[in-house]
Amino acid sequence: MSELRITLDGSERVVPAGTTAGQALEADGRTVIAARVNGQLRDLEHRVADGDLVEPVEIGSVDGRAIMRHSAAHVMAQAVQELHPEARLGIGPPVENGFYYDFDVAEPFTPDDLKRIEKRMREIVKQGQRFSRRAVSDDEARAELAAEPYKLELIGLKGSASAEDGANVEVGAGELTIYDNLDAKSGELCWKDLCRGPHVPTTRVIPAFKLMRTGGAYWRGSEKNPQLQRIYGTAWESRERQDEYLAMLAEAEKRDHRKLGAELDLFSFPAELGSGLPVFHPKGGIIRKEMEDYMRQRQMEAGYEFVNTPHLTKSSLFEISGHLPYYGEDMFPAFELDGVDYRVKPMNCPMHNLIFRARGRSYRELPLRLCEFGSVYRYEKSGVVHGLTRVRGMTQDDSHIYATKEQMGDEIKSLLQFVLSVLRDFGLREFYLELSTRDESDKFIGDDADWAEATEALRQAAVDSGLDLMDDPGGAAFYGPKISVQARDAIGRTWQLSTIQLDFNQPKRFGLEYQAADGTRQQPVMIHRALFGSVERFMGVLIEHYAGAMPPWLAPVQVVGVPIGDAHVPHLEKVAAALREHGIRIEVDSSSDRMQKKIRNAQKQKIPFMLLAGDDDVNADAVSFRYRNGEQKNGVAIQDAVDEIVKAVRERVQV
Repeated sequence: MSELRITLDGSERVVPAGTTAGQALEADGRTVIAARVNGQLRDLEHRVADGDLVEPVEIGSVDGRAIMRHSAAHVMAQAVQELHPEARLGIGPPVENGFYYDFDVAEPFTPDDLKRIEKRMREIVKQGQRFSRRAVSDDEARAELAAEPYKLELIGLKGSASAEDGANVEVGAGELTIYDNLDAKSGELCWKDLCRGPHVPTTRVIPAFKLMRTGGAYWRGSEKNPQLQRIYGTAWESRERQDEYLAMLAEAEKRDHRKLGAELDLFSFPAELGSGLPVFHPKGGIIRKEMEDYMRQRQMEAGYEFVNTPHLTKSSLFEISGHLPYYGEDMFPAFELDGVDYRVKPMNCPMHNLIFRARGRSYRELPLRLCEFGSVYRYEKSGVVHGLTRVRGMTQDDSHIYATKEQMGDEIKSLLQFVLSVLRDFGLREFYLELSTRDESDKFIGDDADWAEATEALRQAAVDSGLDLMDDPGGAAFYGPKISVQARDAIGRTWQLSTIQLDFNQPKRFGLEYQAADGTRQQPVMIHRALFGSVERFMGVLIEHYAGAMPPWLAPVQVVGVPIGDAHVPHLEKVAAALREHGIRIEVDSSSDRMQKKIRNAQKQKIPFMLLAGDDDVNADAVSFRYRNGEQKNGVAIQDAVDEIVKAVRERVQV
């Protein structure tokens, strides 16, 4: 066939046989760096076939960035092996905002090593080496990569369900391929790697990159395997975009809730307790209490009923719920008591099912909204424990709603609006939704028809919300699909917060029933809802969102009185008494420090309001009102100052 018919830009085109995707797209190799052919990502050198649908992949797109970052990982690995010939290769996939590659080396990489590696990478990029793909047989790959034991292992895993942790990035199912890095002028081989691709056309199409840090990583994520050295990097479609990202990282470092938690005396992680088990100090306890009190208020107004359940249970409860086979690795080990296995609970839902089942239920009681601030414990691996945002002991603001199928759609819609309303009250404003569904994995239980009905109900509620919706195939819980609320913080990072899960399976497993209007026994549907996710994690997110400068209603100390001299302390104590009558948390700094130091101390503690007093203020029965941003109003009448502070706290304003 001398001519081919392909679809491009929505219209049919006739091109000569042998045309590449790049030629069909008239790609410059810098803006358009790859192609999507019939939905599959391909190199620009991929030859199109008759009937193909060909679409461009731009470097600044999600797929384009991933391809460019994967290519940067190859350049880094080439630089490492040129500088450290003894280094053996692990895997090198793209990740969010960057890439990494794992290496087996005798000694960990040092900061000086990273500088040399990055310098060599820049030389390789400047050379414009060409990425060239070729198919090989298993035996050919083993012969060519005989010195790479980890690559040989990946060849053995080709197409296997046991391939994991990035192995498919290197191998994938089906055809086995190697990518050669070829010299731009001579075409001679510079380096090669086992990889399914695709890649950018040449190394010059990596406009901006930077090596970030190193760390240890077990081969294929298992502690039973050797520990390799991982080098992380970032890469972007332009230097300007990379500079923006690095500036965001610098700002994120300033906002790190772990650092701020220590500086503001909010919480700590005593080594005597164990990893991922925080304790909250008095100031952190105030923030927690305000968060929980507000949630209790909002839930009571919305018709929720509070329950309480124990911290441990017989292991058999999680066999009934189905959690043990699918979630057992995330639970703490069982322990024996009176000849029976017990576990600390990792979730509250099975116990809420027992509360529902404790007596007969009527359709008149539904929807029944049960909620609890329940302490749960999960065995997170030590490598992923991270401050308050990934802990082993947490408090979930958990709710389980039991409804009829007729009520299901409206209940999910109103629940989603309730969740967004509460998040907005905490100062978060930008959201999108993620719909997690099942895939072909055997981890999911239940009937296909139930899954389809539950998924459609969630999808319709998400669409009706008006927010952007992203699909997450395979991300559902084993018992049902879920909507996740993704919130952007003050510096643009995305956090997964509230989740809403629709479950037809646990009511079946627990034999939950209610008496319908016609006297028949019917099974309710179950909606799982965690609004904060966990109190600990949500608090960590808020600390970083506000950079520790919590809004007045959440601030541990809302006001500090700063006397110019000792003689002015009684005047400020009078103001403090007036504020305390309204429940305002105020301290008067009567220390021997000079006034300017007292102001600096209050600023470091990020206290929303300062009330200063000197002779003029005492004589005028007034205060000087200083805000957290440095603005100041002098000669403010005491009652006016009290009214302004009380209003700011009650209306949850940010100052």
